[in-house]
Amino acid sequence: MRHRFHSICPYFAMFPESFAEKWIGLLTHKNDVVLDPFCGRGTTPFQAVLMGRQAIGCDINPAAYCITKAKTNAPPLRSVLRRMTFLQASYRPREWEHPRKRTPIFFRYAYHSETLRQILYLRASLNWQSSNTDAMIAALVLGSLHGESVKSRFYFSNQMPRTISTKPAYSIRFWMTRKMKAPERNVFEILRNRSGFRYESDVPQHNASVYMSDMRELPRLLPHARPKIRCVITSPPYLNVTNFEEDQWLRLWFLGGPPHPTYGVVSRDDRHERKEKYWDMIADFWRVMGNVLAPKAHVVIRLGAKGLFPDELKRGMCGTSVFSRRRVRLIRSEVSEIKGRQTDSFRPGSQGCLFEVDCCFSMQ
Repeated sequence: MRHRFHSICPYFAMFPESFAEKWIGLLTHKNDVVLDPFCGRGTTPFQAVLMGRQAIGCDINPAAYCITKAKTNAPPLRSVLRRMTFLQASYRPREWEHPRKRTPIFFRYAYHSETLRQILYLRASLNWQSSNTDAMIAALVLGSLHGESVKSRFYFSNQMPRTISTKPAYSIRFWMTRKMKAPERNVFEILRNRSGFRYESDVPQHNASVYMSDMRELPRLLPHARPKIRCVITSPPYLNVTNFEEDQWLRLWFLGGPPHPTYGVVSRDDRHERKEKYWDMIADFWRVMGNVLAPKAHVVIRLGAKGLFPDELKRGMCGTSVFSRRRVRLIRSEVSEIKGRQTDSFRPGSQGCLFEVDCCFSMQ
């Protein structure tokens, strides 16, 4: 049965755990170290610990860090429930009415007044960066913060996609046109339900090391790891497809960010948005891999792009591998068409990324 931690928080532009499971099984053995320098929602490091490997995850996105940390360093369920009991007992609705009234108008359309008061309280109370228990509760919040509330009672918000945060002005127009009102949700009850559901799968015996950082900082963060990292399984940002600050702005707000989409605030590296700079970013990836990977390691990459053909992607990956300053050989590649794209649910007819290219490299 699929481990229920995998789907704690639906995420835009994510690969399935079957992709990580396949390559971990083919390329690694028990206790080998697996790295994902663009870990997103943590699929690779979590699947690695499930399979008895050591794992390292890195992502500059706070939402990615929180979700990955929660899944790969999960506290016991009793700790989560005890912490939620304490938080609920300490909650005073009247204390959060003034902060609720001060939120931008989007939030008052997106959430019922009592639901928003509870969300604001948890936003201020959870120490998700330092506490594994609070990181798990925060990840559960992120997974329910917005979604298809017409179909499910486990989402806090007015009707929204579950993988992406639509922009405030668009969202308000959508709700007003359809006369949709935010449902009243008890956040504490939903979090208890969701934690019980997720913990029906056993917690992995091993933890992962997770870093909230730019991938280029890995040589500094992992000075002693080079002899150990045997495999990389990752998916760098696709060219001109998504921007996490824009697409995940509501989750970033809950984790302490501003109450609106941002651009270049969390990360100033926008090279994945421009074709002329994209391969500079991939070259940096190879430089880092050349620095931190063990001899005879493997690198598995899933890549996509808007406006590039699969052969161009493969040639670009192979060409930039010279920046690793090591002998790199492409040993396998595969092209697949993207079907049932996530963007179809909120951008019907959009011409986005149509293909993905999987490449497996050996590195001497």
